[in-house]
Amino acid sequence: MSEAAVSGQRRGRGGGGAARRAERTAPKIEAARYIERRIPNFEILDEEAISIIEANAETVLEEVGVAFVDNPAALERWREAGADVRGERVHIPPGMARKLCSTAPARFTQHARNPDRNVEIGGKSLVLAPVYGPPFVRDLEGGRRYATMEDFRNFVRLGFMSKWLHHSGGTVCEPTDIAVNKRHLDMIEAHMTLSDKPFMGSVTDPARAVDSVEMCKILFGEAFVDQNTVMTSLININSPLTFDSVMMGALEVYAAANQACIISPFIVGGAMAPVSVAGTLTQVLAEAMAGIAYSQLVRPGAPVIFGAFVTSIDMNSGAPTFGTPEASKILYGAGQLARRLNLPFRSGGALCGSKLPDAQSAYETANTLNAALLGGVNFMLHAAGWLEGGLVSSFEKFVLDADQLGILHSVAAGVDVSENGQAMDAIREVGPGGHYLGCAHTQANFKEAFWRTNVLDYKPFETWSDEGSRDSFTLANLKMRRMLSEYQAPAIDPAKAEAISDFVARAKAREPDAFG
Repeated sequence: MSEAAVSGQRRGRGGGGAARRAERTAPKIEAARYIERRIPNFEILDEEAISIIEANAETVLEEVGVAFVDNPAALERWREAGADVRGERVHIPPGMARKLCSTAPARFTQHARNPDRNVEIGGKSLVLAPVYGPPFVRDLEGGRRYATMEDFRNFVRLGFMSKWLHHSGGTVCEPTDIAVNKRHLDMIEAHMTLSDKPFMGSVTDPARAVDSVEMCKILFGEAFVDQNTVMTSLININSPLTFDSVMMGALEVYAAANQACIISPFIVGGAMAPVSVAGTLTQVLAEAMAGIAYSQLVRPGAPVIFGAFVTSIDMNSGAPTFGTPEASKILYGAGQLARRLNLPFRSGGALCGSKLPDAQSAYETANTLNAALLGGVNFMLHAAGWLEGGLVSSFEKFVLDADQLGILHSVAAGVDVSENGQAMDAIREVGPGGHYLGCAHTQANFKEAFWRTNVLDYKPFETWSDEGSRDSFTLANLKMRRMLSEYQAPAIDPAKAEAISDFVARAKAREPDAFG
């Protein structure tokens, strides 16, 4: 009998090989803890630059002011607080906005229905959430098309199964087959039942924010929701310097309910802010401080995140561009300004302008992801799936991005200089001219020593060729299909699931469908 046959027979008797193969092929739902950075933040602004930008922002708030349109209650709040209100424009005295911002927490916990999935937002943490908002989806088979509710549910399933994503997100795509005035109900229910990670609420109308809060009271309990944060929601500022009644109405609902809001300028540089980095940072700071200060007028201590979504513009076509050096500089600077306010910071994401998950999308995405990690971002929206400037949620890019987020976890961990990390025993064991493949240190550490992709191809050319010369688009499609086929919903209290479903049905019955 040959050595190979003997070896195989021995493995078969013990069941070790079969057991290992079964373990490798069995579906696993792994969820990494949110990132806690052990590396320093990159700070691009010196003290003089920060002082100039902060002073200029105060000047903007006082001299130019900010508009709170179609919102008399907001104007009255500002007037009572001591601001100079002229028509719909609020002129904020120097230091007032910063003082109001000081009551917001520097760090807060967002609770998930599974306590193991709770996330800490602020300090040195980094929480990763998927793409938000696109009306279109794309996959290899179906191409580019309007999103449906089933597409939405599949993205929630993929987010739940993705190890490196900590958050289920919000509008991972816009399901256009459901009425505009009712789709938020189906989306919130999907996040609540198909995943047990934290999620975001609806902001497209104040009444929909109310529905989001009421559904959370069913899931978590009314008293718990009042005293704890169970939702984080995106409140975009209509740059330049305009706060519309829809977004502010949603902010008012969430702040009053003690739920977190990302208060974020939405800026395309050169169109909605100056073309210069310092000018844009001045406007970002003024807008963010005004919005955060207003949330504290609604409820002092309401949790907020200082947001900065900034991209540049192609001056030939007018299209937004991503992964550019100017955007990275603004991200780095905005992070410093947020930390000076002692507030959590949101920016970054898997941003790109490409139409496909190709080389352009990879370069632009990598530039933004790395800038966000080094720039001290605490909450990263759009961390997976963004395509075509935010018009498309891509299934394959979602899988590719979610895989690459593991690199951020590894880099953020810094360098291990423990006794094991120093590896002096290995160096002594191997000595000159040897190799480390069989030494005790390698054998003890090889499984966890190197980050490894679960999507990309590391095989020899011959094997890759024999398997069909598959590119990353194809590999990601196969991975996505496999994940969805293996998906199993996390357990939920049947009574709560039934109550949520009943709430959705009753809310939908209140009014006719509206698609406009």
